[in-house]
Amino acid sequence: MKIAIHTFGCKVNQYESDSIACLLEKKGFEVTSQFENADIYIINTCAVTNEAEKKSRQFITKCVKINPNCKILICGCASQKDPNQFIKYKNVVFVCGVANKNKIADIIENESYNKKIEIDKTTQNYNENYKSKPSKTRAYIKIQDGCNNYCSYCIIPYLRGRSRSRNLIEILNEVENLKKHAKEIVITGINLSDYKIDGKNALSKLLLMLKDYDVRFRLGSLEENVINKEFINVIENMTNLCPHFHLSLQSGSNTVLKRMNRNYTTQEFFESVKKLREVYVNPCISTDIIVGFPGETEEEFNETIEFIKKVEFSFIHCFPYSKREGTVASKFKDLNGKIKENRIKFIEKLNQDLIKKFIKKSKKSYHSVLIEEFNGNYYIGHSENYIKCYIKSKKDINLNSFINVKIKKQYLDGAICKPLR
Repeated sequence: MKIAIHTFGCKVNQYESDSIACLLEKKGFEVTSQFENADIYIINTCAVTNEAEKKSRQFITKCVKINPNCKILICGCASQKDPNQFIKYKNVVFVCGVANKNKIADIIENESYNKKIEIDKTTQNYNENYKSKPSKTRAYIKIQDGCNNYCSYCIIPYLRGRSRSRNLIEILNEVENLKKHAKEIVITGINLSDYKIDGKNALSKLLLMLKDYDVRFRLGSLEENVINKEFINVIENMTNLCPHFHLSLQSGSNTVLKRMNRNYTTQEFFESVKKLREVYVNPCISTDIIVGFPGETEEEFNETIEFIKKVEFSFIHCFPYSKREGTVASKFKDLNGKIKENRIKFIEKLNQDLIKKFIKKSKKSYHSVLIEEFNGNYYIGHSENYIKCYIKSKKDINLNSFINVKIKKQYLDGAICKPLR
């Protein structure tokens, strides 16, 4: 029996999907992450925007087109928010939410589905015992779940629950296991910056304990306040941490940030970026921007544009504001869709210029690229500062290996690179 797992949304979801795959393989099932003909499909959903939920529903139809007799099991944030939007589909046989995703492996083994909905509202406990595996050449490890920030636009704290952190020994044991297979491990969480040990912020302490491992680490999304003196002291002595920092901005206007309930100013954010650039020559500094937040004026949007230029991000993930029922911002008056669309286009054009500048700066250095795939023409992988690299080589290059390269020119969504032998 073949089982295909499709993941929407964040790296935490990817970690949890990898864990489900690991359990299923131990039970003897054939598991794939590719979209192909399968007997059973597991869809791990996302609810961060209306569009994300819509894509999760649409994917059900795609699965049924490939195999009209397939069985589909749903989990994740979108099903936690509204399980009924999925159970109504004929081929959907089981729906759970964000908790107890690992039960899916037992449910499939015992065939104990039959149009069940199991939504656990008590998402507070770390009792799920996730054990991940490398996904292709990279592995993910979740060290934290939930969020206490309650940004006015965000539904995730209501679905994932309050912030809680994973036991340090469990994390280190899992790293020890993952490094036997993966060359790179991505450290992730719903609010990674809020990782705690004994109730105290401890991301820096965890990184310090990882600095001697023979594996490359990459951090997931961070809040600007984690970039403090302790954090800087740790990372400047780490040779196995990728100089890639995704700092969530959301808006470059202080008045919009206040309405979003984001507890920092643009100046504080900029100071955090400056600290990182004092440690690294050309780090990747990426961010998220929400365009068209309720009440966003032309002046506020222009403030965001000017701030983006001031920071000179490496690249931007840009999203139109999406109303999420149950959040504070859902009570605000939404902006016209055309305004959002035009502002998105403006930032996307600016983003292309930022990417070009970042790649141009990166030409001055040599880069270590983890080879992830071969498409018939190029070996493809990511540099330590997260440039997608396309490498042509007369000699075979092993997948899941590092190769030193120099960037020659920009290419599509990355750069053409020359291997250094």
